[in-house]
Amino acid sequence: MEKRLSDKVAIVTGASKGIGKAIAKLYAGEGARVLGVFLSDTAAAQKTLEEIQAAGGQASLFQGDVSNMTDTERMASEAIRLYGRIDILCSNAGIYPSVKIKKMTEEDWDRMQAVNLKGTFLTVKACLPQMQAQKYGKIITIASTTGVRTGISGFAHYGAAKAGIIGFIRSACLELAPYNITINAVAPGIVLTEGFKGELGDARDTIIQKIGQEIPMKRLAEPLDIAYAVLFLSTDESRYITGQEIIVDGGLVLPELPLQLLGS
Repeated sequence: MEKRLSDKVAIVTGASKGIGKAIAKLYAGEGARVLGVFLSDTAAAQKTLEEIQAAGGQASLFQGDVSNMTDTERMASEAIRLYGRIDILCSNAGIYPSVKIKKMTEEDWDRMQAVNLKGTFLTVKACLPQMQAQKYGKIITIASTTGVRTGISGFAHYGAAKAGIIGFIRSACLELAPYNITINAVAPGIVLTEGFKGELGDARDTIIQKIGQEIPMKRLAEPLDIAYAVLFLSTDESRYITGQEIIVDGGLVLPELPLQLLGS
C-alpha cells in the first residue's frame, strides 16, 4: 500500500516533543521527508530524529527561533537545500506559560504573541515563495479551543494568540488559493503531553482522571490524536478544504443540553 505522503517534503516546527514530535513521526511514517525544527532542547530533538530513522523514515533537524525572521528564512532554505522543495508546513511551535492579567507584564504578553502568533506568520511567509513557485502547498497551523471557543483563567495572552491564528488563516486562504495552496488549523483541547503532565505535580493521576470525566470521550487527547487530524489536512484527501478549523477535543467544548429542558 502506497504511503500517503510519499515524495512529499514537510517542515514541522516544535518537533522535539509533544504534539510536534507526534506529527513529525507520523509524517515520516507516511513517507514524507521531514525537517524537524526545534528551539533549544537538542537532546529531545535528537531523540525524535533517532526514533524516525529507526522506523525507516527520513528526517533532518534545524535549530531556530520561529519568532525570528532570519531563522525562519534559513529554515525554508535548509529544507530546499536538503530536499529540493517544500510541500507541507506544520506550524506547531508554541508556548503556554500561565499568568493572570493583574500580574502579566508587557514582556509576558509580547513573548506569547511573538512565538505563537508572529511565529505562525513568519514560518508561513518563509515557505510561501517555494510553495507558490511549485503551485502546491499544504499549511497546517496549531490553534486551540482556548481563545475562540473557550477561556481559561491565566491564559488571556495565550487565548488571544491562538484566536489570532484563526483570524490569520481565514484571510490567508484567500491569498493562497490561486497558487493551489491550502491553509487550515487544528484546534486541540486538553492534550496529555509530557509538559502538561509535568505541570500537574504529584497529584497528576487524580487530576487527569477528574478532567477526563468532564470530557464526553472520557479521556484526554494523546498527541497522536492531534497528529492524525494534521495528517488528513496534509494529504490530497483534503485538497478542497481551506481556511477552516478542525477541533480535536473529544467533544469538550460542546454544551450539554440540560436534561430538565427535555422533560427528563
